[in-house]
Amino acid sequence: MLFERLDLRLAAGEMLQVSGPNGSGKTSLLRLLAGLMQPTAGEVRLNGQALIRQRAELTRNLLWIGHAAGIKGLLTAEENLAWLCALHRPAERGAIWQALEAVGLRGFEDVPCHTLSAGQQRRVALARLYLDAPPLWILDEPFTALDKQGVAQLESHLARHCEQGGLVVLTTHHALAVKPAGYRDLDLGQRNP
Repeated sequence: MLFERLDLRLAAGEMLQVSGPNGSGKTSLLRLLAGLMQPTAGEVRLNGQALIRQRAELTRNLLWIGHAAGIKGLLTAEENLAWLCALHRPAERGAIWQALEAVGLRGFEDVPCHTLSAGQQRRVALARLYLDAPPLWILDEPFTALDKQGVAQLESHLARHCEQGGLVVLTTHHALAVKPAGYRDLDLGQRNP
């Protein structure tokens, strides 16, 4: 049992940081919230209705970025973003280039991702947050492999998204320096002695 009797409500403008030691269920909780797993008991609700009956609504409103970057090494940064966006919200080439510039990858648009560093690959994945992104962001360890500048930039961008009415749920072992007014922390290590 990873967790039980978890009762949690989130609203627009909030950020929930799920923390806890390795194996405490952080990623499993995110996967439940993203509809990638089903709970063994209870239910996850979206707008008051069971998530299982709201798949289309969730798909329209969710941006999931997992612990792995989720990009194809043989594709360029631009091709990866075009492919990922085409799944839900197609993006114009100019918007993709602006998103890559926003994450510090100007000049790397046509470089195959397998030649990029781990931090640069993470930035390609995170560039999706700078496109026409849906309001709900679920991010599993988004700060992995980022340098200090990348961490600071991402923290500010996440807070800005919340301040504009978005919702962020993330796992990280990183202590956030920038938190929106609606910041909350759920420590699964405290729930499971």
